[in-house]
Amino acid sequence: SADGNKVSDATLMEVLLMNDFKLVINNTAYSVSPPVKDKLSSEHATEVEDIKSLVHRLFVALHLEDHQIRKERELLQKLDRLKEELLPLEQMKARIMYSADAKTSRLLWVGLALMSTQGGALAWLTWWVYSWDIMEPVTYFITYGSAMAFYAYFVLTKQDYIYPDAKDRQFLHYFYRKSKKQHFNVERYNKLKEDLAEAEESLRRLRQPLHLRLPIQEISDKD
Repeated sequence: SADGNKVSDATLMEVLLMNDFKLVINNTAYSVSPPVKDKLSSEHATEVEDIKSLVHRLFVALHLEDHQIRKERELLQKLDRLKEELLPLEQMKARIMYSADAKTSRLLWVGLALMSTQGGALAWLTWWVYSWDIMEPVTYFITYGSAMAFYAYFVLTKQDYIYPDAKDRQFLHYFYRKSKKQHFNVERYNKLKEDLAEAEESLRRLRQPLHLRLPIQEISDKD
């Protein structure tokens, strides 16, 4: 600059030509005085901005197809990679879910068998061994004990004892215990599923304007 400070290489030529400066070539300094430019009128400035906008739209229109093809190819490659990583995890998950579901079903049938056995035992004791006068307190305390068990379930889980919810909770218990034994990484599996869903959504958003012949909206890069 005129006061002896070096000008950065990134300085735009328009900015450089706004003031006087010195050009040093082979240790020889040349003073440069750019011609004074009149300030652009608001109308002319608007025309310049319109031209810049038009040039930008033309550039996007000419390079849009290449960008879409390149982006689509990248997303397809990402989908193939994610599906390849998920395939063994999906197979392992299916085996674990089958085992957990079988254990949960067995537990439900065992519960039904115990309740049936208890009902039969109480009936046998009431009509063949003792009388209802003797068995009434027994059934009362059994009922009260069941109420205590349900309340304890609520205290521990902060949920009401509803059969479908209890079944799902027991299924998840067996599932995570089996996953730990077989070294199935649930967090990694969920992360891959999320990445796969994001990639499929990005691909759908990329292809939809092509099919509808509509202007492409800017697709945020989630990679």
